[in-house]
Amino acid sequence: MRAAVVRTKGALAVEEVPDPLVGPYDVLCEQLFGGVCAATDRHLIRGDLPIPGITYPLILGHESIGRVVERGAKVRNLVVGDLVTRTGARDTDGLKATWGGFAQLGLGSDWQAMCDDGLPEAEWKHFAVNQALPSTIDPAAATMMITWRETHSYISRLGVAAGSSLLILGSGGNGFSFAALAKAMGAGTIAMAGNPRWADLAGKAGVSAFADYRDAASVQGLNRVAPEGFDAAIDAVGATGAIEAALPLLKPEAPIGMYGIEALGERMAALNTIRETGRRVHGPGEYSEAEAHAAVLALVHTGKLDASLWFDAAAAPDLEDIGLAIDAIEAGRSLKAVVRLSS
Repeated sequence: MRAAVVRTKGALAVEEVPDPLVGPYDVLCEQLFGGVCAATDRHLIRGDLPIPGITYPLILGHESIGRVVERGAKVRNLVVGDLVTRTGARDTDGLKATWGGFAQLGLGSDWQAMCDDGLPEAEWKHFAVNQALPSTIDPAAATMMITWRETHSYISRLGVAAGSSLLILGSGGNGFSFAALAKAMGAGTIAMAGNPRWADLAGKAGVSAFADYRDAASVQGLNRVAPEGFDAAIDAVGATGAIEAALPLLKPEAPIGMYGIEALGERMAALNTIRETGRRVHGPGEYSEAEAHAAVLALVHTGKLDASLWFDAAAAPDLEDIGLAIDAIEAGRSLKAVVRLSS
């Protein structure tokens, strides 16, 4: 099969790799569409993702949707034809799957069957992201389920509630997901500090006040929409100093979410310093993508989440031209991008 492989740092190519081997609890999927993560995928290509244990060569992609074409002998909860989230290739000799979504074929697992059959949680928990989707959903748009589920779980755990005010630092795909979800969940005031190129689009996502992140006075001016202080803040980027600069805009008891990982090591030290002041802080990875699946589907069904805010699915290039999707993000033509994995 064909897959998008980063052989060495900075070297992305589409090449032949081994087809996946189907285990007893696995489903083999025809990969339909994969979303390009503006943060993780681009970091993996450049070779500077601030997460330990990344090795090359690797198969890229973690936002893919597959259609089941074959079932392992012990699969009971997925059937041929099902659309499944977060399917992808697995590790093979000399080739890591990180996380293997940009491939023509991928695997998902019937984690519920594994659980019911008494397998240790450590063997099935990470497959809980493999969830079935309704047949009526657009598989290209469904690539956003991964971002929406992560950010829904995160914002819910942070405690953003109906009527509350939220400050979002960052105007990338994740920042917009936090904004759209906060609006859908009934937040009262949503402000964003980001790149001015996205100011008009932010209004469509539910943002009521926008500031240029490069202009300190503009950012501090966001207090006009929350004069008593924001009820919560989320840093969707994780850049140096952003949270510290925003602290004067927050209520003393307002929780902070550091979702982004741009300066991960340094930021974790900064978060610990903020925690010592008694403020509640949520760090990167403090979410469960699987727990938000049903809630996100309900928002999609009611039209409160629409993938067209993030990308034009009709413009999706084929896998062989994945570079065009990455270029669209690099050039600021799209918040995210989607790639057609099968013809």
